Amino acid sequence: MITIRRTSKDDIEKLMNIRFEMLRVVNNLKDSDSFSDELINCSREYFLNGDQDTVIAEDDGKPIGCASISYIKLLPAFMHPTGIRAHLMNVYTHKDYRRQNIATKMVNDLIELAKSKHVTGITLDATESGRFLYKALGFNDNHEAMEMKL
Repeated sequence: MITIRRTSKDDIEKLMNIRFEMLRVVNNLKDSDSFSDELINCSREYFLNGDQDTVIAEDDGKPIGCASISYIKLLPAFMHPTGIRAHLMNVYTHKDYRRQNIATKMVNDLIELAKSKHVTGITLDATESGRFLYKALGFNDNHEAMEMKL
């Protein structure tokens, strides 16, 4: 039976495994490709202590998907009176479980959590394959943002 639930610190190994599975798929990496110690350690630290919520999808206890939302507190503005915004990321469903609304349920759970925390806007970086899902959930393309990669 497939379940979706919010994670706790007790889920750290499951989260690390499903995150690195997702990173391999999204970045077209081989199973033999390794990740830097910095990426591994910073990911673990963020799951344990970051200002975020993560949900995990499981099939009889086996992780099959995950999604995270990170919270960002900024100076309040007219369009964002609480100053609390969020960034949705790492939405992933294992290939054998796609097209079963699992990602939709995970994202909806995170949207509801964000609303309960008075978030006024959610951003995300979408892969081409994920754009349909996000548009169906009400996300819009935003051509106003600018970014500097450091």
